[in-house]
Parts: sequence; structure tokens; C-alpha cells
Amino acid sequence: MRGPAESDGDDCGTSRVARILPRMLPPPEEHVLDASAVSLAARIRAGRLGADALLEAHIDRIAAVNGTINALVADRFEAARREARAVTHRVADARRAGPEAVAALPPLLGVPFSVKEFVGVEGLPQTAGLVRRREVLATRDATVVARLRAAGGIVLGVTNVAEGGLWMESFNPVFGLTRNPWDVRRSAGGSSGGEAALIAAGGAPFGVGADIGGSIRIPAAFCGLFGHKPTGGLVPNTGHWPGETDMGPVLTIGPMCRRAEDLMPLLRLMAGPDGEDPTCRAQPLGEPAAVELRRLRVFAVDEVGAARFSPAVRGAIRRAGEALRHAGARVETLKLPDLKWAYALWTARLMSMGEMAYAEILGNGTPISLREELLSWVLRRRRHTAPAVMIAALEHVGRRLPLPTSALIERLDGLRTDLEHRLGPDAVLLHPPYSRPAPRHFTPLATPLDFACCGIFNALEMPATAVPAGFDAHGMPLSVQVVGRRGDDHLTIAVAMALERFLGGFTRAEPRPVRPERTGL
Repeated sequence: MRGPAESDGDDCGTSRVARILPRMLPPPEEHVLDASAVSLAARIRAGRLGADALLEAHIDRIAAVNGTINALVADRFEAARREARAVTHRVADARRAGPEAVAALPPLLGVPFSVKEFVGVEGLPQTAGLVRRREVLATRDATVVARLRAAGGIVLGVTNVAEGGLWMESFNPVFGLTRNPWDVRRSAGGSSGGEAALIAAGGAPFGVGADIGGSIRIPAAFCGLFGHKPTGGLVPNTGHWPGETDMGPVLTIGPMCRRAEDLMPLLRLMAGPDGEDPTCRAQPLGEPAAVELRRLRVFAVDEVGAARFSPAVRGAIRRAGEALRHAGARVETLKLPDLKWAYALWTARLMSMGEMAYAEILGNGTPISLREELLSWVLRRRRHTAPAVMIAALEHVGRRLPLPTSALIERLDGLRTDLEHRLGPDAVLLHPPYSRPAPRHFTPLATPLDFACCGIFNALEMPATAVPAGFDAHGMPLSVQVVGRRGDDHLTIAVAMALERFLGGFTRAEPRPVRPERTGL
């Protein structure tokens, strides 16, 4: 039996070891509901995480939050469970075979993901939030979904959208309203709002969005995620509804995720011609790791047309600029007078392509009658949401105005030439993705053109990445948009990765239910 002195000496020795051990041990791994897809795939290959356990963690999380936020609208959990069990056996076999077999496993093997409902997943709804497509199921996987599944990803299900896709609120008469997981009284954005809400709440490590006027970047900004709109024509739109020939390179499918390190690997998997989308072309992709911040030039822009940016949004741009300046970049402000035409330029670009009219989209190919729709509202037999009818009416009027489309396209081409000349291979724009943090439900109806902060870069076909930039005084996510020349997706993603380190990146939201909103609109 030891005496008091000996015991005290042992305690002191134990304390010294305890002080040293934490420095010797590796840092604890992130919770699976916070980790990147890249790191989760690495854990699965290393045998530290089972694909079935990872899947169940996300299914459990969806069960806990989806009743509050209404993000996932159709699932394939049982099929996903079968696929996850097969992955677990496959990894075990590869590990028994040796390191070469493990290295040959697909890059996303066992990682679950979700898909915007506009993008086809075989056997799941592809309604686009339209009553006239209520019974439509996708007959095949979209090209990007097939590529991600071939890389080992496991589809959880499809997520909610804006009716017809041309609104910044994910609300439709088929699946209802998606709520922001940071504050359910606020918009999750649109049209990929269900995707953003699910990822932000921890329901999926990454997802597939689509963007024709901000539909990836605005939801990512509202919910505190990374979202990348690729260069026009880089990713095939095959399997999206409406089809690729209706929207051309103005529409782009792209990744939405928790961590910036996932953006480039996911983009590489998605990109490249598929032989079906005539607007998709082979384009080289650079390497974010090759970007040197000390050689970077950054132009901060905080004025776009009629949009009036809140102090919180301007502050986010300023902090992002300061962070990049601290890293060695040269930062300056930039005035672009032609951005005041952002909405008109975006509209002219769509009209020049002869795309399907929004009234036709709402009618699943047959234009709805605005007169009948207005009458149905009077009789309280509404079939469409107020934003959808409003947009269709505005478009109806706009198509009858003497819009100088050719002159606007010429101005758009001039703006692209000027911007790309100013940017060159080593510069980006820092630009707000929206005029303010996530607004209360339906209040964007008062400022319907503010989406042009993003839409102009669809018209220009330039890559743009939404990056989390902290929180405002109300606890709502802030975001900045990083824009580069066509083909410089790696540059905007490299800046996103740097800003993640400086500004904190993703934080998982914990949805708290409140009294349900009235959704008669």
C-alpha cells in the first residue's frame, strides 16, 4: 500500500501525461452530420465508418427535422439501405484484398446525397411543383445523378422547389412550403430551397441544385451553405425538366454542400458532355490548389440596378474583402454601370433563346389562361401560387412590349467582354447574392427583381460561388458571391475555400417549430 507522498507523486505524473497526451492524439473527427463528403468517403474507405451507419444517421436526422422544414418531398430510403449494405460489404472485401483494391474504390462510395426535384431520379417525382405534373415520375436518372451514383453516391430522395422554378421561395401547390431551418418564419430561397434547407439542417452532406437566375446561390445564401453555379455549358442539363434545349447554357446544374473542399470534386464528376445536351461542351477545369492568394485581385461590387443592399450584406462583402486582403490579395471597389440593366439583360437573354414561356411551364407545355387563373382566385379555386401567376402575368406583358432585345444582347455581350478583360486569369468579383439575408415568407413579392444580383451572371454564363460569411444580428446566415471569367470555376472555388478558413464556413442549423404560417398565397 502506497503512502500519501507516493500517491501524490503518481498523481502529479498522471497530470503531466494528461497534459502531453492531447498534443499527441489526432484531432477528433467531425460529426458525420457536419463533415464534408470527401472526408466521409475517406472514412468509409479506411473502415472507420460504415456506409449503412452513415446513411442511418442522415435518415434519422431527416426524420427529426423534415416535419418542421418540409425539405425532402419523396424518399428512397429502403433502396438506399440496400445500397449502403452492399457498400459495406464491398469495402470489407477491398480492404481484405489490399491497398490497391481500396484505392480503386469510387470516390464517393457510400456517401448519401439529395437531388432537387426538377432533376430526374428514376422512379421519384419530377413534378416541378406543378399541379398538372402531380403524377409525373422520372423515367431515368439525369446525367449528373447517374454520374454521382456511378461515383458511389447514394440518393436519399428529392427536395422541394418553387412552382415552375422561377421564384425565390420554394412553395408550390403539390408539396407546400419549405421553411428556413435557421428561422422557419423565413424563406429557404428558391428554386433549390428544399435542397438548401435539407443540407443546412444536416439531412444530407451535399446535393444537386440547378440555377437559371440564382436558384442555387440564393438558397445557399439564405441557409448558410456553399453553392456553385458552373460556367454555362460545363455541366449537361440532360434529365432536367424543362429540357436542356429550352434553357441552354443559362440554366446550369451544380453542387450545393457543407464544405468548400467538396465543390471541385463534385464539379469534376458532374462536368463534361454526355452526347445528349447539345449546349454542353468539353471545357478544361483548373486546380484550386494552384491558385495563389497573394497574386489574386479582388473587385468588390455592392451596387446592382434597383437592388438596395442591407448594411449586413454590405458588411459581409467588406469583411470578405478584408480577409482576402489580409491573405495578400489586392482588393479594390468596382463600379459597373451596366449592371443597372441586370434584369433587362437577363430577360433579353432568355427571350433570345426562344425558351418556353413561363405560362407554358405552369401548364406543362400548354399555356395557362391568365384570365381563368384570375377568375379562379376570385372564386377561391386557385390552382397556382401568387408568385407563379404574378410572374406569368409580368412575362405576358413583357412579351408584348417593344423590348429592344437585339440592343440588350449587344449590351450584354459588351458587359461580358469588359468584365472578362478586367478580370483576366487572376481576379474575381465579390458580389452580394441577394439584397438582404433570408426574408420573411412572401415578402420578396415586394422586391421581385432583386434576384438579378445572381441572374445577370447566368446571362453572362460566368461561374459564381455562394460562400457563407457569418451571421447577422438576428442569427440569419450571411453570404457573399464570388464570380470569375467563363472557365475559371477553379478560381472562384479557391476563393471560397480561403473564405471558409477566414469567415468560419458552415454551421449546422437546428430548426425550431413555430406556429404554422398562413400559405394561402
